[in-house]
Amino acid sequence: MSKEITSRAQDYSQWYNDLVVKGGLADYTAVRGCMVIKPYGFGLWENMRDVLDKMFKDTGHQNAYFPLFVPKSLFEAEEKNAEGFAKECAVVTHYRLKTDPNNKSKLIVDPEAKLEEELIVRPTSEAIIWSTYKGWIQSYRDLPILINQWANVVRWEMRTRLFLRTAEFLWQEGHTAHSTKKEAVEEAERMLEVYADFAENYMAMPVIKGIKSPNERFAGAEETYCIEALMQDGKALQAGTSHFLGQNFAKAFDVKFSDKENKLDYVWATSWGVSTRLIGALVMAHSDDDGLILPPRIAPLQVVIVPIYKGEEQKATIDHKVKEIVGHLKDLGIRVKYDDNENTRPGWKFAQYEMQGVPVRIAIGARDLQNNVAEVARRDTKAKVTVDINGIAFYVKALLEEIQLHMYNKAYQFTHEHITSANTWEEFLGVLDGKGGFVSAHWDGTAETEEKIKELSKATIRCIPLENPLEDGKCILTGNVSTQRVLFARAY
Repeated sequence: MSKEITSRAQDYSQWYNDLVVKGGLADYTAVRGCMVIKPYGFGLWENMRDVLDKMFKDTGHQNAYFPLFVPKSLFEAEEKNAEGFAKECAVVTHYRLKTDPNNKSKLIVDPEAKLEEELIVRPTSEAIIWSTYKGWIQSYRDLPILINQWANVVRWEMRTRLFLRTAEFLWQEGHTAHSTKKEAVEEAERMLEVYADFAENYMAMPVIKGIKSPNERFAGAEETYCIEALMQDGKALQAGTSHFLGQNFAKAFDVKFSDKENKLDYVWATSWGVSTRLIGALVMAHSDDDGLILPPRIAPLQVVIVPIYKGEEQKATIDHKVKEIVGHLKDLGIRVKYDDNENTRPGWKFAQYEMQGVPVRIAIGARDLQNNVAEVARRDTKAKVTVDINGIAFYVKALLEEIQLHMYNKAYQFTHEHITSANTWEEFLGVLDGKGGFVSAHWDGTAETEEKIKELSKATIRCIPLENPLEDGKCILTGNVSTQRVLFARAY
């Protein structure tokens, strides 16, 4: 099975594509730039979604749903936001097709069915949500509004890659309204912590928390908080963002409230989101040349049991014992599958589940039953041990937690071994072209220098780490005065 996968060393991009497709996560489709998320991939997304949804609700948020379409006039209301997404917008201009009078087998757009106002297929929902909030908010008593939406969005990307960048993708987007700046900033910071918690404790993926430079901020935000992760090829990936929007959207849509002194003021806002791009991050952060490696806490399937037998009599005996084991595992909340499919051999099954990154595999044969043992293999290290069947469920439960921690520690070590300080332009390029990863370097704080660095090196400022220590230095490109280092990297 592993021979079907291009090695990371040979072609990292193709390795990634091979894993996504052959690991059963997603497939290509007839719609340009879009993907089909297959059941195994959607099961992974559902587990991620369910954990995040609980985290959102535990922090006081409620789910709602807003329209897919945004009237163009509303979309234009916040100029920076509209400008930032304009090149990625899909636009609906007509609402009906009709038969081509010159060719009855074809349909054409009915020119008489032109919309009075064009509709934007949402690339993000601030405009439609804040136009709605205007009718919901009159007084401080109506605040805060803490709403999250699970939805799809469309951003017409020219270069696409499964999960990482597609024309349509699934995500969640939180949109909150507050009576004070302090509350809104605290909300944006709180949700950044939620994202970091999820990435590290469920995805086993260490992240750097920080803020974006003004050039890299979300269009329409006053501050963008982010978590940045490092992939195995040394490139960074933005894994989640939380935006303090100030009063920009409230002013654009005239959303005011009367405070306790009965004075009118504009509402303060945040938005925050993560998407199915996290699945791409998961693949690239952990997997190897034999397939996916999925962290147990969100893996669609945590344990698979494969029988090894000759004849129906042996199989019946194994089936009876496995039914007991499966029951014990399920009682412990473990997602388990007994694969007794007779159409494929055990060796094929082993390779298939290795490809799919199932954290634990149990093999049981007739001789194993005679000795009351089973072989337990872990996907992350490929280590195998023989375990007494009587205590196997508790052993596996502890092993899943051990795998989760091992995956995080391995990724953490890789990330921190790839944060390198550079003090000159030559050192900076040397790190980027060599080991890669994050480069901690001085920058003079100007947009012009940031753009020039990007142009010359293809590296961007990934973030200014939170609680970044002040340090006198000189910008790596201009030599101008700098007061702190920032993290650069080439990125997805």
